[in-house]
Amino acid sequence: MHILASCPGKISCLKRELATSFKTVCVFQVGDRDDSNLYISMKLKAAAEIGINASHVRLPKTATEDEVLRRIVEVNENLEVHGLIVQLPLDSINPMDTEKVTNAVAPEKDVDGLTSINAGKLSRGDLGDCFIPCTPKGCMKLISQTGTSVAGKNAVVIGRSKIVGAPMHDLLLWSHATVTTCHSKTTDLAAQVGRADILVVGAGKAEMVKGEWLKEGAVVIDCGINHIPDDSKANGMRVVGDVHYPSAKEKAGFITPVPGGVGPMTVAMLMENTVQSAKRFLKTYQPGKWNISYAKLKPQKPQPRDAAIAHSFTPKSIGRLAREVGLFSEEVEPYGTTRAKVRLEALNRLKTQPNGKYLVVTGITPTPLGEGTTTTTLGLAQALGAHLHVNSFACVRQPSRGSNFGVKGGAVGGGYCQVIPMEEVSLHLTSDTQAVMAASSLVVDTINARVLCESTQSDKVIKNIILLSGYVASEMMAVLALSTSLGDMTRRLARMVVAYSRKGKPVTTEDLGISGVLATLMRDAVKPSLMQTVEGTPVFVHTCPLSDIAQGNSSILADQIALKLVGPEGFVVTEAEGGAELGMEKFFDIKCRSSGLHPDVVVMVASVPALKMHGGGPAVTAGSAMPKEYSAENLTLLENGCNHLKRQLENARAFGLPVVVAINTFSTDTDAELGLVCEQAKLAGALEAVPCSHWAEGGAGAVALGQAVQRAAETPHQINFLYDLEMPIDDKIRVIAKSMYGADDVELLPQAQQKVALFSKQGLGNLPICMAKTHLSLSHDPERKGVPTGFTLPIRDIHANLGAGFLYPLVGTVSTGAVTHSYELLSVTHMNADLEHDMEYMGM
Repeated sequence: MHILASCPGKISCLKRELATSFKTVCVFQVGDRDDSNLYISMKLKAAAEIGINASHVRLPKTATEDEVLRRIVEVNENLEVHGLIVQLPLDSINPMDTEKVTNAVAPEKDVDGLTSINAGKLSRGDLGDCFIPCTPKGCMKLISQTGTSVAGKNAVVIGRSKIVGAPMHDLLLWSHATVTTCHSKTTDLAAQVGRADILVVGAGKAEMVKGEWLKEGAVVIDCGINHIPDDSKANGMRVVGDVHYPSAKEKAGFITPVPGGVGPMTVAMLMENTVQSAKRFLKTYQPGKWNISYAKLKPQKPQPRDAAIAHSFTPKSIGRLAREVGLFSEEVEPYGTTRAKVRLEALNRLKTQPNGKYLVVTGITPTPLGEGTTTTTLGLAQALGAHLHVNSFACVRQPSRGSNFGVKGGAVGGGYCQVIPMEEVSLHLTSDTQAVMAASSLVVDTINARVLCESTQSDKVIKNIILLSGYVASEMMAVLALSTSLGDMTRRLARMVVAYSRKGKPVTTEDLGISGVLATLMRDAVKPSLMQTVEGTPVFVHTCPLSDIAQGNSSILADQIALKLVGPEGFVVTEAEGGAELGMEKFFDIKCRSSGLHPDVVVMVASVPALKMHGGGPAVTAGSAMPKEYSAENLTLLENGCNHLKRQLENARAFGLPVVVAINTFSTDTDAELGLVCEQAKLAGALEAVPCSHWAEGGAGAVALGQAVQRAAETPHQINFLYDLEMPIDDKIRVIAKSMYGADDVELLPQAQQKVALFSKQGLGNLPICMAKTHLSLSHDPERKGVPTGFTLPIRDIHANLGAGFLYPLVGTVSTGAVTHSYELLSVTHMNADLEHDMEYMGM
């Protein structure tokens, strides 16, 4: 008879396997059972012996099933943990579904081999694609040590538990033994045992198998651990197996002792499974690279309408996309199956992660013929991710429906560069806009209520209270876009000025007692919304401040989270709406100042038809035929239009970054036209100029652009702001007008002059400037295309957005979209003591 025990060489072998990679195992326990503590200590000791990092997570007996499941999900999503062991039994005072808990373990980390997925694979014989439960696996190792060939032998397994009996049966069967499983209902058990060449016992009944039952020379593996009375022991108990060892060792050829046989080998197999898990992980894991799947595009000719293209793709589930980009389940709040809010806790978790490369996409001054900044933003992200295999995230603004209900387009790309599902992103999305409107209405209603209240409590009449409800919503959206945290948003909302006393003292939402309620209404809106493109690349869609009367950029928080998720080798492509003189200038001088983020590359989008319009091409009228100048080659018109491109490139280069021009191609463009634009762009200082066909081909059509951007990001650069914040207000306005718009000078009309004096006196002179100007021209006249010259920029008024943190001058006849109402009010007698009794509501 030979005694079988765990092989000492196994530990040395595992140590050699660990020499070149890291492994971590987590032991998860509920309660504080003594036997569980003993087993866990053995596992932790074995892990330490071979160099595996082992952690022990213990939840109290009061833990609920939901708490247990949440913690398991946390470990599942931790890339640094390769093995997760759930110690059974679950010792909780609350009901626990053991099957549900064990199946919550990710199959790829189930080093115990207890999940239904691993068990199913084992039962089908997929031994190379599953984890085998440690005790049966250890039993097979012990059998192999005997030199006995399993194939063709009669094997008997006593017990049918999911941990030992059932998987042991499968292992022996797929090793070509003839297997019989016996259990408590088996008749004539002794006869069954007597036919066994190999006997594995895991019944949990002390010394039930007698030596005389055994076949001479049989291999006996005893998995039982039982305690029986023994007065000779200090604790009065002795550990025995399921086999009566004294009699069995006389007939068995090989037998495992208890203790010291199967137990140590089980722990060794647990460590081996952890090593195996880490090896599988490392085969596909590339540090800093997402394990993400992309959709394969098959562009059709002729190209279908945008809606037909969007509907031809089935987006992957938002939970899957979140996992692919490195978000944890607890950091994602799904809205259905294809969109989700991302909690700001993700930013806290990733705060030590280096940022990725930061790209800002801008364009020439918009025309009705289209430039495609959003389409290019998405196409570039698709090219970098799905085709150049770089982590890439697009950050775009949420479409603003307004009264036109989207007649201008969805503003979420087009062709084969879209955010999907189209209807979800184009309509309510995650109701951020509705939250802003609700908060805006609260401000208006509070003022109305105050008016009504005060009108019944005083006999002093005050005239001309002006309610500007439209711009309250605009400032709140600007606040949302510029906030860097929930606390920051709360503070910004509190300092929003919504009224002034006649003596010029401001009244804020905090003075009205509603700042906390506003923050509550917008607490979910501050979280970026996660969606995807048609190729499955991730997109944050968040906030929609306008570029003519606000900063025109997507949110800081979306950019911050995306930069952390892509990692140092990845790219975040964010969009600055409108022409470079508006959206891009505000991106640098307002958004970057607030966020502290500095971009690496500017991408300037232009198109041949749009440049022809800036070169003097005829006007385009809705419903009329397209003038032939835009569909036929016209190099003269195009060359004139390139002067506008040169001017915008000069604007972009003023901020010190490399600029790459993306020419969004149309089917009517000729090679000569595209060559001319590329030549002129490079002469004007663009690092590279690249024709792109992403609208028709998806990311494949922007691969050259992606490669150009990668090269540009490696060039040395240093960001420059356009002006010093300490400059006088009128000087800052003048710098923008001259350097960005090409104005000869600015003219501050009387009301604007008064505001400059007022804001300077109030200590607001150091705020950045957000010019409220038409987006259709470099000048204040929307009809003047190309490069207007010889004009003075009129500033008719200046307002202060103290919540957003900027001053916005009103240029020419631009409208803020505000709704005004006049009231006759009675004196305000119950406002804060430091406010004047007479209040003029101005909606700054």
